[in-house]
Amino acid sequence: MTSAPRRQPADQAPLPRTSPTASFAAARSGALLVCVLALAACGPKAAAPAGPAGPAEVGVMTLQAEPHTFTTELPGRTSAFLVAEVRPQVGGILQKRLFTEGAPVKAGQVLYQIDPASFEVQLASAQAQLAKAQSSERAAQVNATRNAELIKSNAVSRQQYDDSQTQLAQARSDVAAARAAVQGAQLNLGYTHIKAPIAGLTSASSVTPGALLTANQAQMLTTITQTDPLYVDITQSTTEVLRLKRQLAGGQLTRDSKGAARITLVLDDGSTYAHEGTLQFSGVQVNPATGAITLRATVPNPEGLLMPGMYVRARLQEGVSEHALLAPQQAVTRDPAGVARVLVVKEDDTLENRRIVTGAAVGNRWEVLSGLTAGERILVDGSQRVKAGDKVKPVPVQPKPAEPTKTEAQS
Repeated sequence: MTSAPRRQPADQAPLPRTSPTASFAAARSGALLVCVLALAACGPKAAAPAGPAGPAEVGVMTLQAEPHTFTTELPGRTSAFLVAEVRPQVGGILQKRLFTEGAPVKAGQVLYQIDPASFEVQLASAQAQLAKAQSSERAAQVNATRNAELIKSNAVSRQQYDDSQTQLAQARSDVAAARAAVQGAQLNLGYTHIKAPIAGLTSASSVTPGALLTANQAQMLTTITQTDPLYVDITQSTTEVLRLKRQLAGGQLTRDSKGAARITLVLDDGSTYAHEGTLQFSGVQVNPATGAITLRATVPNPEGLLMPGMYVRARLQEGVSEHALLAPQQAVTRDPAGVARVLVVKEDDTLENRRIVTGAAVGNRWEVLSGLTAGERILVDGSQRVKAGDKVKPVPVQPKPAEPTKTEAQS
């Protein structure tokens, strides 16, 4: 017997039909959710909030007053101590050149020989004229002496006596003129040996044997240059001069105990010249075109290393500050207005941003003119991690000083 199909009650809604694909997606999402919750339960717990950090560790330096010699490095050029241009003083044919070009010569050494034949003849003629004049003088002397005796007895007239005295005076004048002519001829003969007026190094000769020379010609035969010692001509700006005078007047700088200011030369290749020089004088007029004052120094040159015309830099010793404060350049910053500032570590280890006035640069340090005193601590390392008002943990450091080179005025 066949059973009848079951009917759903009329008040009951039909159940939704679920597809196999939807059932699989729902199952996969549930599985993923269970895995995430399991991993979260097994993972590390959230870190607790950090407590307040301690003071930052920074490097500080304690300023100490120290004596320091300030120098200024200025450009300059060497020039010869003495220069002589050699020219002939008499004319004639050049016979010989008696020196080696470029070699040192002594004062009075013969450099050139002019043909002396014509000058020897002139000397002989002058000597003959002198002998003749001397003979006439002796005759006039005898006549004047005789008439001086005869006039006492009125054996000769007064006129004869006067004439004899006049002839004697004229003969003596002739002798003097003839003697001067001889000396002139001797000088001209001596000038045929052209000698070095000073000791030094010779330049190239502009003439060769056989050339015709004239007295005091425009063309020089050679040049002699004395190079030991040498001059060094340097220029210093009026700004530097005024700064130096103000510091000297204020007692900040004192002159070196040895008196004259000393200079040290730095050559074009960067090496330091072995011999110190001394300042000779300071100019008294300012160059209106450059606003600079010329200084001249004398430098020994026994080895001949320096030559006239070389470019050098002269380190000029200005003075000594007995209580200089020198702050590392890494500790000094400048605000947008260009004002120099440092971070000062106060007694309670907090930072203060302080304005200072700097003077000269000394190697890798600044001269501090005002704003700091000896014994104060300034921050030199770690400024990126702190700011003014922060409390810090100071650690003493000592920056390595650089070799002093030059000083420059700072505004």
